[in-house]
Amino acid sequence: MSSEFNELLSESLGNQAQVWIVGTREQVNHIISEMYVKEMITDRRQFSPLVPVPFAPGKFMSVLLR
Repeated sequence: MSSEFNELLSESLGNQAQVWIVGTREQVNHIISEMYVKEMITDRRQFSPLVPVPFAPGKFMSVLLR
């Protein structure tokens, strides 16, 4: 991993727990929606915006900060 990830995330991570989802755009969106429907999260905006993954071409990621 590199410092690029710190630049991609807009918030300081500090000691917050994180859930990272990495996959195709459709997979990531589906998992976020599934977590919302199952009431694991209260709002989809708890996840960071989708960003391309620097180490895997064609893959995207989103991070849930709790």
